[in-house]
Amino acid sequence: MGELQVEKHVKYILAVEKRKDNFESVVMEHLRLNGAYWGLTTLDILGKLDAVDQDEVISWVMQCQHEDGGFGGNIGHDPHMLYTLSAIQVLALFDKLHVLDVDKVSSYIAGLQNEDGSFPGDMWGEVDTRFSYIAICSLALLRQLNKIDVGKAVKYIVSCKNVDGGFGCTPGAESHAGQIFCCVGALAITGSLHHVDKDLLGWWLCERQVKSGGLNGRPEKLPDVCYSWWVLSSLIMIDRVHWIDKEKLAKFILDCQDTENGGISDRPDDAVDVFHTYFGVAGLSLLEYSGLKPIDPAYALPVSVVNKVILPCRP
Repeated sequence: MGELQVEKHVKYILAVEKRKDNFESVVMEHLRLNGAYWGLTTLDILGKLDAVDQDEVISWVMQCQHEDGGFGGNIGHDPHMLYTLSAIQVLALFDKLHVLDVDKVSSYIAGLQNEDGSFPGDMWGEVDTRFSYIAICSLALLRQLNKIDVGKAVKYIVSCKNVDGGFGCTPGAESHAGQIFCCVGALAITGSLHHVDKDLLGWWLCERQVKSGGLNGRPEKLPDVCYSWWVLSSLIMIDRVHWIDKEKLAKFILDCQDTENGGISDRPDDAVDVFHTYFGVAGLSLLEYSGLKPIDPAYALPVSVVNKVILPCRP
């Protein structure tokens, strides 16, 4: 098994953050705040967050905020829950949540809840269990869960559970590992994991491991490094992670590295990107790879960050 190329991954992420005119930067312009979360969280897991200028990052993040409290994916882009959570997570990494008007941000999120407990991502109304997770995770990090009807939110998520134990984006939609993470994560944060059939879901999730050791998101699909996060975190939250071959998964992730220039790809020998670099490193953290900070499987932030934010009294 190869080794994690820490210094090369750090160099790759810092280069991605600085470039503004190449293809990758242009196609990511509308979700740059997500990219910042992926890159900066990777650096923190690697113990290298001090390699960036936090004041510069925080200033840029706050310029992405709108008057209604929500954040856009970049300066001048429309607000959306996806980018609002990334903004909160980035500020949490730097222990700077106090720069937020918490009431304004939490009111923006809470104001999107529908009567049935579901959430759209923005004012245009697309409903998806991803947004249920985002709302619950964001408000928990801000300690503002009381602003929504948690009972209705949980009831809606449970209505998206399928006969195979998995969850879809809406009631009756196909089970998918990404949606399962969102639903299980939201249920974990709200103390509602008793709604999950852990053995049935655990079986569906462990069946995602293929011969190469990698994980896919649905039956008959190719493995992809990003599912090292979506599947693995879900298995950990339901205490069934021992049902997969963790050593083979770690080898698959490490085989997806660009050992010359840094970065991690979806599959071996494909082009790298910051999205898969984050989920690869986060997956290795969940696998307790040596030298990496532990990451929280529900909040998708380093455990040390979550403890600072969630625990009522700081040490």
